[in-house]
Amino acid sequence: MAIPSTAPPLDLEALKAKQRLTWASGDYSAVGATLQLISERLVDAADLQAGWRVLDIAGGSGNTAIAAARLGCDVTCTDYVPSLLERASERAAAERLPIQVREADAENLPFADGEFDAVLSTLGVMFAANQPKAAAELLRVTRPGGTIAIASWTPDGFVGAMLRTVGKHVPPPVLAQPPTRWGTERVLEELIGGGVDDIAHRRRTYTFRLRSADHFVRFFRDNYGPTHKAFEALDEEGGRALRDDLIALVGLHARTSGTGAVAIPSTYLESIAIRTG
Repeated sequence: MAIPSTAPPLDLEALKAKQRLTWASGDYSAVGATLQLISERLVDAADLQAGWRVLDIAGGSGNTAIAAARLGCDVTCTDYVPSLLERASERAAAERLPIQVREADAENLPFADGEFDAVLSTLGVMFAANQPKAAAELLRVTRPGGTIAIASWTPDGFVGAMLRTVGKHVPPPVLAQPPTRWGTERVLEELIGGGVDDIAHRRRTYTFRLRSADHFVRFFRDNYGPTHKAFEALDEEGGRALRDDLIALVGLHARTSGTGAVAIPSTYLESIAIRTG
């Protein structure tokens, strides 16, 4: 006979509040600036059309919103971290691209049903605390026949391994669903498949390039919310242990050169779907 779990139910609102503080820490825009290629690939694969109304969910500092605006789309970029939206506005203004920014929770979007011709998310909505709710909202605001395009880190790639490594030192909340679930075809189809007529997946690789393994750890410690908060939570000995494990992880995944520079291939899933008409 199964023994009932004594673990308390996960408080998703508390988890969301913690996540918001995590992504507001460090400087994710510094990391995002290195990832622009993923957004450019995504909007091209989605075959966005000039004049389309496009929503970028959990858009951070604007990579995907800006990529869509370059194609002549009318773009709204959302995130629940105001400082990241400020950076998105600054970047768009510098390129004279007219995007709108709006603070919004991916699980409770302030838009009408079917308001957008295309809804996108690059390495963003995957981190929602309530994954089914975020998926339902994504579907709701896409018009019938509209395009949904998502890029998500895979669980078996480098970033998935990095998040698990961090989790060994600073465990995530019990019962929290790993964000990399969005990077598996089966789970993504469970999340949005009931609302789309067609979905196509492609596993792609993005390569992080840094001057050394130590540079990688310092860069992510200082800028990437999950690793920044993990180091912040650890004492000196714990921080050294996490650093050593991340250095070892880079060694397992990276291509190296005689100069000490590292190139770290990182797998993500690119998914393009058509909303049920």
